[in-house]
Amino acid sequence: MKRIKKWSFLILLVGFGLVYLSWVDHWKIYTETYGRVRQFCRSLFSGDSTHSREPGAFAGEDAPDGAMTAGTGEGETEEQTPGKAQDNQEEAGLGEEGTGADAQQPGGINPSEPEGGESHVTEDGFWDGSAPVYKTVEDDYFSDALFIGDSRTVGMFEYGGLEEITTFYASKGLTVYKLLDAQIVDVPGQIQKQTIEEALLNNSFRKIYLMVGINEMGTGTVETFAAKYGEVVNRILELQPDAILYIQAILKVTTERSGQGDYINNEGIAARNEAIAQLADNKRVFYLDANPAVCDETGGMEPSYTFDGVHLKAQYIGLWKEYLKAHAIDLSEE
Repeated sequence: MKRIKKWSFLILLVGFGLVYLSWVDHWKIYTETYGRVRQFCRSLFSGDSTHSREPGAFAGEDAPDGAMTAGTGEGETEEQTPGKAQDNQEEAGLGEEGTGADAQQPGGINPSEPEGGESHVTEDGFWDGSAPVYKTVEDDYFSDALFIGDSRTVGMFEYGGLEEITTFYASKGLTVYKLLDAQIVDVPGQIQKQTIEEALLNNSFRKIYLMVGINEMGTGTVETFAAKYGEVVNRILELQPDAILYIQAILKVTTERSGQGDYINNEGIAARNEAIAQLADNKRVFYLDANPAVCDETGGMEPSYTFDGVHLKAQYIGLWKEYLKAHAIDLSEE
């Protein structure tokens, strides 16, 4: 009995710790460590240090710039913080992949094949500005692609099955206002990270997928957001002269989350999506809207697809990915 009393406090402390980590923290305290160990092991055994296998930020990693973290106006709200959002995702693989994404089309663009097999690729290797003809592709289409984005793109990195072949410059809290200056890109053999602008200058990509905007909902106006977004788009195109850019619409939140009365609402998201869609020229810049693949009949994100009303659960990242695979520009000459 004395021995039990002697160790009772330690037993209770360990028990409470296990309960907290399992039911409250969801073991997220170890997420960043796990991500770093996984990335180190991958680079150690693969022997490949090329840009296509170097994600810009580890999943769940805090943004290094204070302006890109929660509670700063430009950062994500407590509810949106990807460190919490992604780490609280259900333990699930890609499992259920979307089947309805192939039928959805962005912005009313006609996806039908051109008559007579006419080629719309110009001599400089880009589209000719006509309505895009989208093709369905396999995962290897993304082998020369770059994904830039916030916590939602971190989710694609973690659960989209592309981390082995695709580059990700993604960090929680990332905004269009701090995007180019965000120091989040790992450099092989160096401790200090590069900014996204430096990494774009030093690496080359053929396709770039950009999605930011949910963190900026409480900052500025639609006009100021679109103006800054346009500046970033132009700079990316300048740094990557051989690349096409896919502007991805901001994914909506659930109708319930939208109705909470704060600045995160689907009306505001739709207005900003409409503004950035105007930046597409159908030559080097294309607008893709995956919302129909993840939204319900109310126009908001399907509640069963999300755990917080903002971020997709792990097993539904596949719906977004399948949409992108069904809306790919083929720049190869027929």
